[in-house]
Amino acid sequence: MIYKTKGTCSSAIEFEIENGILTDVKFQGGCMGNTAGVAALAIGRPIDEVIEKLSGIPCGFRGTSCPDQLSRALKLYKEEHPSGGAA
Repeated sequence: MIYKTKGTCSSAIEFEIENGILTDVKFQGGCMGNTAGVAALAIGRPIDEVIEKLSGIPCGFRGTSCPDQLSRALKLYKEEHPSGGAA
């Protein structure tokens, strides 16, 4: 799925989920070291855990951040896929 971010330096997040587990994350743009670190820490974790850990993290005065945008993308994914990505 590709999620168009809002309010961050990154413009989009592309991610894949299998059986409710985040298997791949790629940020388009943003601070490369930070987004690569967030992706590395999130991959292999259940999406609910990632949402819980990253939701609400701000970047400066923006009211959101790349990690927060990933949590929002995963929440939207869950709304669109009530099975949680189960195969």
